[in-house]
Amino acid sequence: MFTTIEYTVTAIVCLISAIVIQRIFSKEKLRGADQNAIQGIKWFGLAIFVWGLGAFINLILVTGLQWSPTNKVLIYLGVLVSLANSLFIILSLPSIEHQKKPGILVRLAERFSIGEFVGLYCGVLGMITFVFIASSYGNAEISNNFIWLIDIPISILVAISLLFELNKAFVGRHMKFMYLPTFVLFVLIVIAVSHRMIPQDKVLQFIDQEFWSILGSITAISFKFLFILLFSILLYSWKFLSEKEQQQNLAEELENQNIELKRINEQYQLANESHLDTIKSLKKNLHALQETSKIEFSERQCEVLGYLAHYGDHKSYTEIAQAMHISTDGFQTHIHQIKKLLNVSGAGGKEQLVAFAKSNNFLKYTSF
Repeated sequence: MFTTIEYTVTAIVCLISAIVIQRIFSKEKLRGADQNAIQGIKWFGLAIFVWGLGAFINLILVTGLQWSPTNKVLIYLGVLVSLANSLFIILSLPSIEHQKKPGILVRLAERFSIGEFVGLYCGVLGMITFVFIASSYGNAEISNNFIWLIDIPISILVAISLLFELNKAFVGRHMKFMYLPTFVLFVLIVIAVSHRMIPQDKVLQFIDQEFWSILGSITAISFKFLFILLFSILLYSWKFLSEKEQQQNLAEELENQNIELKRINEQYQLANESHLDTIKSLKKNLHALQETSKIEFSERQCEVLGYLAHYGDHKSYTEIAQAMHISTDGFQTHIHQIKKLLNVSGAGGKEQLVAFAKSNNFLKYTSF
């Protein structure tokens, strides 16, 4: 009974979730989102789909054809589903964005193309699986759960990598309160793996069969639900931050356009009204900038000025920071320090820095 409930709930929830996630991926792809950033959505959806498909097949075989849940074919199918799910989760890990160093498993996946990694994964585990099946299929003394020894190390390794990558991502999104749910997910995965590994006939000597079945079903359903929930929260936070960044870029672009219009307007007023005070002020500012050429800048500040000279006329601070492969906050910090050294302030600060960088040949500090 509990097995049937587990298969039914898992099949319904996972298949519906997989369809929703794949639709999100398709919409983001049509919207022109960064392909590297959304690949994880696709692999995550496939991982959930494999869970749902495996549960659906098990439901048909156990309920419809009256197969025993301990049937070897069902157990082999469960191992295959779990290994496929682990593969898709591994492929989704590199798309979890954070500023910290990725884990070993993520770096390993990034060293190969997707096709190469899938081939390597399937080849190695395929050979190991053949040896396990050949040694246990016709041997009645070996428990059916013996085959799970193939999946257990992979599942635990994936669970550990998932724990660390999710925590790093949530910290980067200022969501440290998600530490507890991610740790609970890890614990549930370990319990589910242990439940599959331990032969039932050995457990029943110490634990009631009904309790053991309930524990397995609740654990299997709970960690799948929590897994979907955590990735949904991560996906929502990524979407929210992406939209927020786009809004900031748009606001900065509009601000730059407004500054440019003000500058043009000031030029017209200067030409039409011959404001001598304005001319004197501009000369004074120019003289001040010329004097600042004697200031010594750090290597990083020289590089920032070089990129400003190259990109400043047509790119925002955020875009220049991306070109330098540094964070926007770090770039803004350098700009603030440079402005302080040059005594530059006001709405036209960026234009003054660009003019200063060009006139003092800071392009030589870049690789352009």
